[in-house]
Amino acid sequence: MADHDSNLQMENEKDYGVLLYYKYTAVPDLQNLFDFYHSNCTSLSLLGRVRLSSHGVNVTVGGRLKALEEHIEAVKSNPLFEGTDFKLASCLEPLNDQVAKECGFTSLSVRIVKELVTLSSHPLLKSPEISNAGRHLSAAEFHSVLKNAGIKCQEKTSSSDKKLILLDARNMYETRIGKFDTPDVKNLDPEIRQYSDLPSWIDNNSEKLRGNNILMYCTGGIRCEMASAYIRSKGAGFENVFQLYGGIQRYMEQYPDGGFFKGKNFVFDHRVSVGSLDTDILGTCLLCGASFDDYTSRCRCTHCRMLVLICDDCREKNSSYICELCQKNGKPVASISSVDYMSEEIAGPVSHDHGFSMDQTIQSPLSSWNEGQQHTSVTKPIRKLRILCLHGFRQNASSFKGRTSSLAKKLKNIAEFVFVDAPHELPFIYQPPPSDQNHSSQSTFAEQSPPLNHCNKKFAWLVAADHYDGNHDTEWTMANSPFDSLQYQQQTEGFDKSIDYLKTVFSQAGPFDGILGFSQGAAMAALVSAHREKLKGDLDFRFAILCSGFAVNLEEYAEGSINIPSLHIFGEKEGKDRQIDCQASKHLASLFENGCSVIIEHDLGHIIPTRSPYIDEIKDFLRRFL
Repeated sequence: MADHDSNLQMENEKDYGVLLYYKYTAVPDLQNLFDFYHSNCTSLSLLGRVRLSSHGVNVTVGGRLKALEEHIEAVKSNPLFEGTDFKLASCLEPLNDQVAKECGFTSLSVRIVKELVTLSSHPLLKSPEISNAGRHLSAAEFHSVLKNAGIKCQEKTSSSDKKLILLDARNMYETRIGKFDTPDVKNLDPEIRQYSDLPSWIDNNSEKLRGNNILMYCTGGIRCEMASAYIRSKGAGFENVFQLYGGIQRYMEQYPDGGFFKGKNFVFDHRVSVGSLDTDILGTCLLCGASFDDYTSRCRCTHCRMLVLICDDCREKNSSYICELCQKNGKPVASISSVDYMSEEIAGPVSHDHGFSMDQTIQSPLSSWNEGQQHTSVTKPIRKLRILCLHGFRQNASSFKGRTSSLAKKLKNIAEFVFVDAPHELPFIYQPPPSDQNHSSQSTFAEQSPPLNHCNKKFAWLVAADHYDGNHDTEWTMANSPFDSLQYQQQTEGFDKSIDYLKTVFSQAGPFDGILGFSQGAAMAALVSAHREKLKGDLDFRFAILCSGFAVNLEEYAEGSINIPSLHIFGEKEGKDRQIDCQASKHLASLFENGCSVIIEHDLGHIIPTRSPYIDEIKDFLRRFL
């Protein structure tokens, strides 16, 4: 009997498990907490992810059950973790090396981060106060509310027309294999690629939520904390928000038969998903529609890198797939010969550096992509930001691409640039010689004479009121009068045509994470940013970079009224930028919300600086959106 107990104890010590927990709490000494986790997890041979911030911790680790239990006891000894919900599950050790690697279960990663979960798609904006999060409902309370859908969620309810709304705070690939299903309750699935897309969905669907009782759920509970606080921060009509404490995992432990949850719970560790006693399969193969819910193969969308369900019969080596969201957006199948499945934290769109040049005689924007350029085999796709670049006045996509080649090279691991010609074609004109020829040197006169060589077409985003917007001669014409250094202030027309043109660009060449504008291109980008709410669905982007910018047609906008993360780059001294006065650029920057704007003033001229420290500041801004 003693030998049996001894053998049983040895077997238990070999049992493997996964531990998940989070805790929002004020952390007074981050470095001390970092040292504890690094030392404790290393000594116990635990693998996985530990994220620490001044607001708390988020932990997913795996190891021997006995070691995990010792870790829990050590954490509990710290008063900071009082009331923490430790979710410990026994399971098999990671058998799929690829899945284990993607989920971070081949090493220990302890990191200090700004946020435990990144809610906002505007990384520079302040997150909602976690103290304003929705009220916790235990699994039993949550189940009871769903069972009695006609009963109000809160005492002292105000009106009888208040509905019960079930809101899934997870990503689309998670909801495809499992979700709550209650006949009497409306279930809202935002169908988002990533958690940071949720605030935009909430903003766009606020009328579906306003005035109702909102029940939220996610995998383990942490995403609902911040998301419910975001909803409640919207004010009157959004007070009644409730969240499933412990998430789907605690609910399935309470109701092993699945209860109102159908399918499987997607988890971010090597288990991939966890099912109930109900073996019904909710997911379907993307290609053939057969019942299928296994993400172990880690098939991903060619364009956005989101996980997709491809059954064993349809899956082929080195094949390309397009997720439902990209199909809705009309994304074509890319010519990619191999795909490397990467971890979710760094995976992103497969990027190619194309020059996008629009010839005004061609109707389709896509017809002017570089012809003959072949898609090469992509073996290590990484997440890059796609940035649409708007050139300055009397420039074109090709020349602007050349002027920014150094910038593109230094940002090649972060971003890819897409260049377009503006829609307003300009005539070939040159500066007339000064009236006093005696004061003009030969070299100066040569600069004021028409170029001897052929010139490529020049374009503009905004034009003067008397501009003729039609086909222009290819011959040079002398200007009627000397160029006015402040002519950019009179170029205020043509915005509507440029907007319609950009809508086509976004539709056929998007999506884009941001817009970069230079000089008049920055003025155009600022106008698009100001009209962003009106343009939702047609021109969606997350940030703007305005270089040597100035304000046009923005008189009605007060300081700080344009709400979008922005980076402003311009010369710091009077006269340094001979084209655009630095005060004009400073005024434009002042129109953007101070809390989400960054200003870089450099000691150079009418350029985008690429040397340190300026390039480092540009990289810091962009990394917030990766």
